Amino acid sequence: MGHSDPVFLIDRRPTGPGRAALGAFRDLPVTARLHATVRWWSAPFPQVVALLPQAGRVLEIGCGHGLFSTYAALTGPGRTVVGVDIDADKIALARQVAAAVPGADLTFRPAESGAVPVGPWDAIVIVDVLYLLPASAQRSLLAQASAELAPGGLLLVKEMSPAPRWKASWNRWQETLAVSVLGITERAGTGPAAFDFVDPGTMASWLRDDGLWTAQLRLDRGRLHPHHLVIGRLGPDRR
Repeated sequence: MGHSDPVFLIDRRPTGPGRAALGAFRDLPVTARLHATVRWWSAPFPQVVALLPQAGRVLEIGCGHGLFSTYAALTGPGRTVVGVDIDADKIALARQVAAAVPGADLTFRPAESGAVPVGPWDAIVIVDVLYLLPASAQRSLLAQASAELAPGGLLLVKEMSPAPRWKASWNRWQETLAVSVLGITERAGTGPAAFDFVDPGTMASWLRDDGLWTAQLRLDRGRLHPHHLVIGRLGPDRR
């Protein structure tokens, strides 16, 4: 966050667990390998993973091909990481990724749209998924996720903010291409207008209504996309 731009760019290079996570995609189809590589360079995975507890049960909702979950498992050997997604084809590929890192406590399974696997989870992570749902469904999913947290559990929601507007416009154009034209990502709605980028402050207010302490972080410095992280934590004595 406080780096100069050249250093910030160097910090994006995968090292250690990041290299290992990307390496686990080596036997997957070229489209999945390319998607994983683009995701690594465009998304602030290290900053999000750094906030996870070093041990415990971690759930990623909307894991796709499994890059973030794999990286989370490799950076925290004490973590039991489960990734779920509505796209059965992506889950099949993610399981191949998990098989390539046998030392990681990592599993993938398909999930129903809008359903949160039963906890308790020490951390739940949602990365660039909610915009594919209408705001009401986003609210419902976050309420379910909050209800499945263990006492003291953490909810991390990394989404694209509607501001600054020029970054949001670039992101919307790119998502329209990727989702509506190329069909890379499944979504619940129909048509290019089905994206719903909710203001991070609104998301934080939802989590507070669910009894979570909240904080927000901008993660878009030096990046073309308006990355924003909403953090929610359940009190240690609440359930």
